[in-house]
Amino acid sequence: MGNTSNSGSAAGSTRRTSVSALRERPRAQVLIVGGGINGVGTFRDLALQGVDVALVERGDYCQGASGASSHMIHGGIRYLENGEFRLVQESVVERNRLLKIAPHYVKPLQTTIPIFSTFSGMLSAPTRFLTHKQGKPKERGAFLIKLGLSMYDFFSRDGGTVPRHQFLGKEKALAELPQLHPGIKYAATYFDASVHNPERLTLDVLQDGEKAGAGSSLPGGSARASNYVSLLSMDTVAGTAGQAGAVLLRDELTGEEFSFQADVIVNTTGAWVDLTNEAMGTASRFMGGTKGSHIVLDHPELLAACGGREIFFEHTDGRIVLIYPMGDRVLVGTTDVEADMAQDAVCTEDEIDYFFDLVGHVFPSIKVERGHIVYSFAGVRPLPRHDDTQPGFVSRDYRIERSEQSPAGSAAAGDLTAAGGRAAVVLSLIGGKWTTFRALAEHLSNDVLGTLGMERKVSTAKLPIGGGLGFPTSEEGIQDWIKKHMAPGLGADRVSGLLTRYGTRAEDVIAYLKAGDDRKLRSTNELSVRELEFMAANEQLGHLVDVLIRRTSLAFRGLVTGELLNEIAEVLGTPLGWDSAKRHAEIQHAQEVLLRFHGVTVHSLVA
Repeated sequence: MGNTSNSGSAAGSTRRTSVSALRERPRAQVLIVGGGINGVGTFRDLALQGVDVALVERGDYCQGASGASSHMIHGGIRYLENGEFRLVQESVVERNRLLKIAPHYVKPLQTTIPIFSTFSGMLSAPTRFLTHKQGKPKERGAFLIKLGLSMYDFFSRDGGTVPRHQFLGKEKALAELPQLHPGIKYAATYFDASVHNPERLTLDVLQDGEKAGAGSSLPGGSARASNYVSLLSMDTVAGTAGQAGAVLLRDELTGEEFSFQADVIVNTTGAWVDLTNEAMGTASRFMGGTKGSHIVLDHPELLAACGGREIFFEHTDGRIVLIYPMGDRVLVGTTDVEADMAQDAVCTEDEIDYFFDLVGHVFPSIKVERGHIVYSFAGVRPLPRHDDTQPGFVSRDYRIERSEQSPAGSAAAGDLTAAGGRAAVVLSLIGGKWTTFRALAEHLSNDVLGTLGMERKVSTAKLPIGGGLGFPTSEEGIQDWIKKHMAPGLGADRVSGLLTRYGTRAEDVIAYLKAGDDRKLRSTNELSVRELEFMAANEQLGHLVDVLIRRTSLAFRGLVTGELLNEIAEVLGTPLGWDSAKRHAEIQHAQEVLLRFHGVTVHSLVA
C-alpha cells in the first residue's frame, strides 16, 4: 500500500465519485487491497474476465514499492546466480511482451557491465549459489559474466526483439566509454528494457480495468477503484450478520468509514501484507522486505560519460548496482538492506555516501557531490521472510498464500455457495516484481476465477495497455503523429510532451484542451490549466503532490518551485473544491512530503 506520506493531513472537502461508487454498492465478488502494479494488474485482468471487482489503495496508486523501483523492465540476469531459472525465463518473456504491448512507456535499454578481472569468482560462485551467503566479497570475472550472459541470451531466444550480448576488450571499451575506470579489462553489453513512467503505466493499467467494467449493467460498472481508501479492520457488525468478507474501509481524505463485502479478498499490499492480514483477522508471518534507495542527479558530465547506456555492475561489496541515464538526469541505485517497517522508507546519508563511492568505482575522474542530487526515493521490496539468507539472495519470485476469513460469530468456514456464515477466501501475494506484473496478475486472477467457479475469457498476453494501442513503432512514425496533432497553441514540443506522458491516449487530452480556453502555466512549459483540469476529472487526484510525483516527473527531475506549487494549487482549487485554507494546506503538505521522503526543499511563495 505504500508509505503514508499522502494521507490524512489535508482532508478533502468534496466527496469523490470513486468513493461514492464503493459506498453506494458496498459489495463485489472480489476486493483487491493495494494499488501497486500487481494489485492494479490483477484488477485489470479480472475486469476483462467480467468479474465484479473493486480495488482500494490507502495512498495514491503506485505510491509504495511500485513507485520506488529502478525503472527497469528486465530478465534479472543476477537471478541466475540464485538458481531462479523459472523467474528469469518468465521475466525475459514478459520483458519482450511489454516492449510490444506498452511501447509508449517501455523502451529497449542498452546496458554495459564494466569487468575488472578474467577468472575471479569462479571458486566462490558455486558456494554463493548453494548457500545463498555472500561471504567475503569476491568480484565476478569475465568468465562468469560471459557464462551468465550466454544463459541470458538462451532464455531470450524465443520472441525476443533485442540483440544478443557483446564482449569488448579494454581498448575498444574505453574507446566507446572513455571515462570508464582505466583498470577495466573488458566491457560486456546487452539489452534489457526501461520504464521511464512507471506511475503512469500503472494508471494506464488501472484505467483499462475501469473501461473493461464500464459496460456492465451493475450500478457504477463492474470494476471500481479508489485511491486514498484504507482497510481498517474486519467489520464485526456486518460479520455477526453472517456476511462473508465484511471489512471496514475509510476514506483517508474525508475520514468517512463504511463497510464493504466480498467473496474473495486479494491482499496485494506488498511489504504490508502481514499487517493487512492482521487487520482482517487472518494473521500471517509471510513478509521480510528489504529497503532499496536511489538518488537522482543533475550532473551533465556523468550523463555524458554513460553514453546513453545504463552502467550495471558489481560494487566492491558484491552488490549489483547501477548508474542509469534518464532524460537529462542520472539515476543511481540501489541498496538492499533490512527494512524497519516502523520507520519511514527514506534514502539515508550513509546510502548517499555509498552511491558516491560506487560512481567513483566506475568513473574515478568524475566527482559527485550532494549539490548534484535533485531527488531521492526509497521503497520496501515485498520479499518473503528470509531468516539468515543474505538480502541479495532472497528470492525475487512470487507465491500466493490462501486462507479464509470467517465472519465474526460464524462457527466454521463454509464454501462460497453456502448461505449465511460462509467464509471469505483471502489470497495474499508474497513477492512480485515490476517486469512480471502481467504474468503474475494472470496467475492470481486464475486462482480467483477458480475460487469463484468462473473461466477465463480473455488473455492479456498480447493485449495493448492503455496508450500503447496504436503507438508509433518508429521515430518517423512518432514525428508524423506529432505533426498530425499540432494545432494553434499546441506546438511540436507540447504535443511531443503529451505523447510521452499519455501515449496515444494523448488524443483524448488534446481534444479536452481544444474544447475550452487554455493557457500554459507561468511556472512551467510542461503543463497547462486545462491539462490539470483533465487530470482532476479523470485521474483521481487526491493531493497536489500527486501531480508532481506520479502524474508528471517534475519532482523526479528536480523542477518543483514555490511558484509551481502555488500555481497548481490555484488551478486545482476549482475542480477539486479547494478553498483558500485547503490550497494552503495542500502546498504545505507537498512541501512536507518532498522534504521528508525525497530530500527536496521547496520554499513556498505564500506565508
